[in-house]
Amino acid sequence: MERRKLGKTDMEASVLGFGGSEIGYQGVSGRTVTRLLDGALDAGLNVIDTAECYENSEELIGKAVSGRRREFHLFTKCGHGKSYGHADWRPAALLASIERSLRRLKTDAVDLVQLHSCSLEHLKKGDVIAALEQARERGWTRYVGYSGDGAAARYAIECGRFDTLQTSVSIADQEGLDLTLPLAKARGMGVIAKRPIANVAWTYRTKPAERYYQDYWTRLRALDYPFLRDPEAAVATALRFTLSAAGVHTAIVGTTKPGRWKENASLLAAGPLGREVINGIRGRWREVAKPSWVGQI
Repeated sequence: MERRKLGKTDMEASVLGFGGSEIGYQGVSGRTVTRLLDGALDAGLNVIDTAECYENSEELIGKAVSGRRREFHLFTKCGHGKSYGHADWRPAALLASIERSLRRLKTDAVDLVQLHSCSLEHLKKGDVIAALEQARERGWTRYVGYSGDGAAARYAIECGRFDTLQTSVSIADQEGLDLTLPLAKARGMGVIAKRPIANVAWTYRTKPAERYYQDYWTRLRALDYPFLRDPEAAVATALRFTLSAAGVHTAIVGTTKPGRWKENASLLAAGPLGREVINGIRGRWREVAKPSWVGQI
């Protein structure tokens, strides 16, 4: 598994990381998570990303692989408590959240704590960033980052106080390729791509009932990329597109199935997409994308 240096940090990150939202939201058993993560770590995974609001994701990860802590970089996020949408950006609440995360993850420190889709308004006040910096001073995290999109992500880069940016980059979410990635690359920030396979929304024949999939489904129906008609090529092309983007260091993909991470990793053996394919995907986006097709937080 290829590894890339995560910007100016000292972390060498596997280009394919593991995202912990699905295991939390979909009620996966501890035994399954242990099989999943042990198998992925054995196959070359060294980045695990989660958040306090992903239900019991942190607990599952802590129980499953805390004994292998030295083998991977551990990232989490704060700001939304135990359920997304119930944000609390008070500095004291953020620090309490990080402390809770450390206990659930069964570790003294994580490698990266990220503000989880904090608004531009709150970012500009500065105290939310100061809270993460305080956590770093206390030894709870080695680095601090921002997870989000749009103008807030752009400001997170410009303010110069974050080590990393986690943002949406996919065939169905290309705003960041122009708005944030070039500047992040120029500033030497580590970039973590979220939703790199666009929630595989193209696999739904009709519009999904869950809102999480709906925007990407609508976009992909309009984009109508030819490669999406080939089930074997679709995931590989989507994932390789994201990892071919200049400035992206690792892409976070979630799963609930043991063995799936290794399957996804094998799709990267062919390397970056060819320039002609990339230009075709980008050209179709510029032709079809609406102004409302902004980064999905």
